[in-house]
Amino acid sequence: MRFPSRFALIAPVAAVALAGCGINSIPTAEENAKAKWADVQASYQRRADLIPNLQATVKGSAASEGKILTDVIEARAKATSIQVSANDLTDPAKVAQFQAAQGQLSGSLSRLMANVEAYPELKSQANFSTFMQQIEGTENRINIAIRDYNVAVQSYNTQIRTFPAAIGAKIFYGAKPMATYTATSAGAQNAPKVDFN
Repeated sequence: MRFPSRFALIAPVAAVALAGCGINSIPTAEENAKAKWADVQASYQRRADLIPNLQATVKGSAASEGKILTDVIEARAKATSIQVSANDLTDPAKVAQFQAAQGQLSGSLSRLMANVEAYPELKSQANFSTFMQQIEGTENRINIAIRDYNVAVQSYNTQIRTFPAAIGAKIFYGAKPMATYTATSAGAQNAPKVDFN
């Protein structure tokens, strides 16, 4: 009677042990988070691409809004100059720098949209209205992309920190936690106060 070799007995046990250590699930979770980051960047790029068209429309209609428009253009230039690659997602400082630049652009766009209420002739222009709707839609896409990215990062970070996947994460991948996207302005978690006086 021939007994199975040691390799034949060890191979299935090793396969089960490696599967339990996240050997396949960790790269899958990491790639999912990186793909979600790409969605965030695509949404911000869409917004950056809309701004030159918005600039042309507003310039012709509201000369008095030049300062706000200049702020939007400058914030766009800064926001598009800061890039965070998928490999930078484990560096919270780089992600925070990207967030701050995007937050400045969001603030400039918010001021522009608020001032439109004071200029009914600008608001009534069809082109301006269309661009404002596109920017509002893009802001919604950005929020959804950020939410999806944060969910993917939470899943990845949880996986690399929990047993038994943490073993494979450290040994095979040297995995580091990824940075989530958080609010950049102070007091962003507080609801704004509305005062009609």
